[in-house]
Amino acid sequence: MALNRLALMTSLAGIELRHPLMNASGFLGYTREHVHRLASYGLSAIVTKTITPYAKEGYEPPIIVALRNGGLLNAVGLENPGKKCIAELVEEARKINVPLIISVGGRNEEEFVEVAIEAEENSATAIELNLSCPHTKGYGLEIGSDPNNVFSVVKAVASVTRIPVIAKLGLSDRVVESAGKALEAGAKGLTLINTVKAMAIDVHTLKPILTNIFGGLSGPPIHPIAVRVVYEVFKEYRSEIIGCGGVSSWIDAAEFIAAGAKAVQVGTALALANNPQDLVSNILQGLQHWLELHGYKVVEEAVGSAHRV
Repeated sequence: MALNRLALMTSLAGIELRHPLMNASGFLGYTREHVHRLASYGLSAIVTKTITPYAKEGYEPPIIVALRNGGLLNAVGLENPGKKCIAELVEEARKINVPLIISVGGRNEEEFVEVAIEAEENSATAIELNLSCPHTKGYGLEIGSDPNNVFSVVKAVASVTRIPVIAKLGLSDRVVESAGKALEAGAKGLTLINTVKAMAIDVHTLKPILTNIFGGLSGPPIHPIAVRVVYEVFKEYRSEIIGCGGVSSWIDAAEFIAAGAKAVQVGTALALANNPQDLVSNILQGLQHWLELHGYKVVEEAVGSAHRV
């Protein structure tokens, strides 16, 4: 089935996208080669690996565990080369004409601002603030689980940058409140959610498998949780949302859109796919058929449709 480009077009935080699929920030996205590879999959935008002001070493292996239920457990530790890599990432994305969203990490407002300014000065398309990584001490969810911290970080970044700021929030008891605080502080969009804190134990050695003990659970097991969060946040704020968590088929992507997402990120499924191009193509073809089945002419007509039944 040929893709209907007009039907699949969408937008998020003022960014025009030729279709709803982008990658989730994760294992790839901090070298030119990564940008080129991700673009070759047919994604509408590329999200970098989380970048901190200075180079950060990750945890010792094992850092990734494939689980029996089809998910992954990872504790990479936000390893990255620091903000110095941003210029070449943007340059590569510009060559192949694909929007580039810089995932920004930090331990405090100043570090988030430092990387965000570097991203804007190099003409990145947007910034995604990682307020949700569940397994790196001093980063991510340790900041983002408190709505007041979310407000402070987003406000600090949004006040010094002009490119769109997207807040990526993880699972917490106050995630809906945090979403509201992010929007109040100037976020143009939200990414919901990140991996969920979990662990795995080797029943033969009776020891945790990951060197960090805890990691982030991703893939199919977290998808229903992510759909619930997108649904609740959209119901409360009617905000612009990127759904993230366990997308491996068009049905998963359609669930996010029906719950309120305007775009969708794919992570674990891309990492495990034998042919990532086929995965992206199959999801898009399925979404197109779903839109036609329900009589929607464009993706945005379907956004939040589960709230209208």
